[in-house]
Amino acid sequence: MEVAQRIKNLPPYLFAEIEKKVNQARAEGKEIIDLGIGDPDIPTPSFIVERLCEEAWRPENHRYPSYQGLDAFREAVVLWYKKRFGVELDPEQEVVSLIGSKEGIAHLPWCLVNPGDLVLASDPGYPVYKIGTMLAGGIPIELPLLAENDFLPDLYSFPDSIWEKVKIVFLNYPNNPTASIAPLSFFEEIVELARRYDFVIAHDLAYSEISYDGYRAPSILEVEGAREVAVEFHSLSKTFNMTGWRIGFAVGNEKVIEALGRVKTNIDSGIFNAIQWAGVEALNRVDEVLKNIIPVYTERRNLVVETFSSLGFDITPPQASFYLWVPVPPGFTSLEFTNYLLDKSQVVVTPGTGFGRYGEGFVRISITTPSPVLEKAMMRIKETWDR
Repeated sequence: MEVAQRIKNLPPYLFAEIEKKVNQARAEGKEIIDLGIGDPDIPTPSFIVERLCEEAWRPENHRYPSYQGLDAFREAVVLWYKKRFGVELDPEQEVVSLIGSKEGIAHLPWCLVNPGDLVLASDPGYPVYKIGTMLAGGIPIELPLLAENDFLPDLYSFPDSIWEKVKIVFLNYPNNPTASIAPLSFFEEIVELARRYDFVIAHDLAYSEISYDGYRAPSILEVEGAREVAVEFHSLSKTFNMTGWRIGFAVGNEKVIEALGRVKTNIDSGIFNAIQWAGVEALNRVDEVLKNIIPVYTERRNLVVETFSSLGFDITPPQASFYLWVPVPPGFTSLEFTNYLLDKSQVVVTPGTGFGRYGEGFVRISITTPSPVLEKAMMRIKETWDR
């Protein structure tokens, strides 16, 4: 049996490859500390779990859910957006629930892209932007994020002939993997371009609430006219430590939201209502969660920065996300430094090239590991670094 060419064209999924390396090292008897994947170790808040349990006992929640999403969940999204960003949304026309933001991001090209259409995707960036485009028959074009530009793309580096063929631009700030941030003025520029060339901006806002030192990430929908050209994806995974729950949402341009809903209507049957009710509880009590997790992540961020700074690395404390984008030392590629840390320190990090070729020269470190374990990892790196 032969698989389809579109499957053959897909690169190995980054995190699956990392897991293979980790399992092999553990099979050899090594005690491996995994700082590769951004999967929060802090438990989901108990009040969210309790709401799930309560709703799971209700027979009415055992039937098929709404394709668009539970009314109460979409209304909770609207209230949160108004409170957090000052953005007013229509829960009927401008919000759709997702089985995690990943599936919505992957399905978006199916809504907008015809075979051969161009899609600009941040590089380095979340691999799903490119993979979803390829599965829809589109052509992903790298949108380079470079250190000299503070990891913001140069929007004027492409000629009109490219912009005229672009259907989607995928952006993500606060950024994975670089942990960089974008000012509202940047979003104003890309909105102006989208209106001029008639493309859709897909902004992945998954890390908006994981921020430090008083920083507050903006929504692209704060920009005047943005809802004419933009949709924004958000996930409960990162803010509420709910990666395994698979719940998120998309908001913004009503035509795009409607198209995304049509795709989902034909492919999935929505999210278990009890999980959506738990999501309502989460969105209504977000401040309670943040006051507990941000101090933990801040302490961990500082530990990693102090460790690598003491070893001579040029590293700046990020203002958002739970990642650190660490430049590799001279004489190493990203993959070579990843293998060095695995072999010498038994610590797993992610090579920057796993997120695209412009990730060369960096590794990503996740701080979603219990603090004592992270401390042990940093101590191992200090003890084994021989430069």
